[in-house]
This record gives sequence, structure tokens and C-alpha cells, in this order.
Amino acid sequence: MFEAAPVTGSWRRLDDPDDVLDLMDTGAAGVVACVADAGATFLAPILDELTAVVCLSGTPSSHIGIVSRELLVPCVMGAALDTTPSDGDTVEVDCRGTEGLIRAAAAEPGGAA
Repeated sequence: MFEAAPVTGSWRRLDDPDDVLDLMDTGAAGVVACVADAGATFLAPILDELTAVVCLSGTPSSHIGIVSRELLVPCVMGAALDTTPSDGDTVEVDCRGTEGLIRAAAAEPGGAA
């Protein structure tokens, strides 16, 4: 584990290598990637560009947990979501506690409603 300040990014569900190829074309900066499988090695080409990773399975000692930590990419493993954000939703990932938190990001002051 490493200390990481909360980060904010655009939620994106990645289910297979084609989703990663799309992000390789458009850029992965600012993306909070959600994956189901803790062994999802298809993230490797973009992992260091992602703002954060949310994995719906696994533990910090799973493949994605270890590689994310080494690359200093905030990562929540074994996430249980009360509600699943839609692709494009702005979310905050907070890994400061013993259990990571994923929440809708607060609206920017003076932002469009």
C-alpha cells in the first residue's frame, strides 16, 4: 500500500483488450478504470496513464493491486459498489483509509448545472 491523496477522474468500465485499445487511441489520462477481474493483464499498456483503478474482485496482493502500487496509481481492490457509475461520470477515488472509497465527485463551484 502507499499513501495517495484522493483523485478525481472520468469513470470508464473496461471489459476486454478492445476497450484498452480505444483508450490507447484517445488517451487514458483522467480515466478511472473499472475492471471485474483482478488478473486483468490487458490493462498493462495504459496502467501508468490511468488516474485510478477500481477492481471488483481481488485483494491488494492480486496482480492489478501489486502493479498499481508499483506504478503509484491509486487502486481499490474487491470494490463493492452501492451504485455503479455510468461511463463518463466524474468520480473520486480515495485510498487513504483501510478500505478505499469511490464516490460521485462534488460539483465544481460555479460549474454548469
